[in-house]
Amino acid sequence: MTPVADHRDRLRPILDRSPALAAVAGHVREFAKMMKNLTGQHLPQWITSVLADDLPPLHSFAGGLQRDLAAVTAGLTLPWSAGRVEGHVNRIKMIKRQMYGRASFDLPRKRVLLAN
Repeated sequence: MTPVADHRDRLRPILDRSPALAAVAGHVREFAKMMKNLTGQHLPQWITSVLADDLPPLHSFAGGLQRDLAAVTAGLTLPWSAGRVEGHVNRIKMIKRQMYGRASFDLPRKRVLLAN
């Protein structure tokens, strides 16, 4: 048995005992499909179905998505990503935090420029 099949077999009884958890799992699966298939045009329907259920944590998430619906829809639809740039920004900020108060600007600059 594959690890994924084993995971599904162990998850099924848990979801059968909790309808709320099963609903959350279904909504999360649908959102993951939108992310994977870049089908952001289905986001308004997804938000409507989430708000129809009594799931306060997902209501909060859906409300956050609604606040900037155009940007979220673009992120779930367009093939471009700023992930690499954000990763570099995150790495530079980490180096900056690590070096704060320890050296002049030259050492952190070298670490950033010479890093892989």
